[in-house]
Amino acid sequence: MSTMNTVGRPTTPNRVESKPATLTGGRGLLQDEHLIFESDGWGKTGVDLPEPKTDGSDLGDLVRRDPIGLPGLSEPETMRHYVRLSQKNHAIDLAIYPLGSCTMKHNPRLNEKMARLPGFADIHPLQPTSTVQGALELMDTLAHWLKTLTGMPAVALSPKAGAHGELCGLMAIRAAHEASGQHERRRKVLVPTSAHGTNPATAAFVGYTVVEVAQTGDGRVDVADLAAKLGDDVAAIMVTNPNTCGLFERDILEISRLTHEAGAYFYCDGANFNAIVGRVRPGDLGVDAMHINLHKTFSTPHGGGGPGAGPVVLSEALAPFAPAPWVVHDADGYRLIEREEDEAAQAFGRLCAFQGQMGMYTRALSYMMSHGSDGLRQVAEDAVLNANYIKARLSDLMSPAFPEGPCMHEALFDDEWLKGTEVTTLDFAKAMIDEGFHPMTMYFPLVVHGAMLIEPTETESKQELDRFIHAMRALAEAAKAGDVDRFKGAPFHAPMKRLDETRAARSPVLRWTAPEGSNIAAE
Repeated sequence: MSTMNTVGRPTTPNRVESKPATLTGGRGLLQDEHLIFESDGWGKTGVDLPEPKTDGSDLGDLVRRDPIGLPGLSEPETMRHYVRLSQKNHAIDLAIYPLGSCTMKHNPRLNEKMARLPGFADIHPLQPTSTVQGALELMDTLAHWLKTLTGMPAVALSPKAGAHGELCGLMAIRAAHEASGQHERRRKVLVPTSAHGTNPATAAFVGYTVVEVAQTGDGRVDVADLAAKLGDDVAAIMVTNPNTCGLFERDILEISRLTHEAGAYFYCDGANFNAIVGRVRPGDLGVDAMHINLHKTFSTPHGGGGPGAGPVVLSEALAPFAPAPWVVHDADGYRLIEREEDEAAQAFGRLCAFQGQMGMYTRALSYMMSHGSDGLRQVAEDAVLNANYIKARLSDLMSPAFPEGPCMHEALFDDEWLKGTEVTTLDFAKAMIDEGFHPMTMYFPLVVHGAMLIEPTETESKQELDRFIHAMRALAEAAKAGDVDRFKGAPFHAPMKRLDETRAARSPVLRWTAPEGSNIAAE
């Protein structure tokens, strides 16, 4: 029996259609595409280059003796290759990207336009500061608004990502303890069980011993366990707020008080700042250091075609230890403080060679200025509203991990509702691919069995949320109705079928090698 879906087209529920394999490997408008090295283009080039004017004899032993090992493609062949590859990937420009804890939100094209302006896109980090005054002013303005939004007095812009920001924050904390003569005694960092994996990894990398802090039954930090483990051997705590379960830490002020009372610093993982930007200032909560993922809160692309950006805001106690460089403004204009002397005498050093990723700074500031203070506040409100809408619409079929009360920016479900169906969290996620959706985050946080973490972000409309919810409900009903085959074989309609993911993770093939007997090199 057919039913009507949300856009009025007939669907046949609980049935996986059997379709014949195509003769070309293509599937309708989805073309099959091999590796670029497998193209028949070794004897040609798509670009006409002039003959060199010199014979290269001055290069000595550096003259190439073997083929360069790169395939030659014409312009249309090259274009088609990459377009076909793009069709195999899900993207935020295609549909909702519900990865929990990742904040996969729309990247406004205005940001991209601004990042491509001459003077931002084509500058070099070794230019004299007199020639990049506009870029330095932009960095200074971005720093101002990051400090304003967080209520913190200092910011380090140079970290390239969230984990790099964590490294910056913990190195500042270590430098502060070294300056006070307490570093040799304070060698522990306390981390909740639901923390992002980068938190304990970063603490260990900096040389600290990681001590786990328990979680309460309602998904928050166990304050009693934290208090019992705080002491004069603790350097810092690392707490995410809102946390990885999608919940605001109700006892955050008490956590801060206990930490400072013990002489430790409070590092806040700012990955979820998107849920509270414009609503809560972390500085008012007693935070000493917090990284800000510009791609999550301020809409810069994930990666952005190169390094990202994870600025770190610092409290008054840690500000003197911020890494160089930073921008200052005086009567002579804008300049960079780059040497560890005078006003940077206590800086712990440098995190990277230059100043960070200019393209990310430009995009983030464009986002801030186009939204304004009221718009950024609405970002947080809509992100929380969308997540609670999903939680409310799915809770009758799926089991919320923490059913009492609202969530923040992401809705977390466990696999209790799948018991007895023979369908696992992984099976369910694979079936979502057949419906045209990227799966939610699976099996994380680890404290929730069979976790399904969904973050819609604020940029999804109600219509798109309803389309996603319709698919989730239909799949949930199919699982409960015993349609196991739909899930165990999924995805049926994706370019690639279900892979051996364990083998792929442990033994990835990262390099193409020429067939045996071929004189074509891959180098």
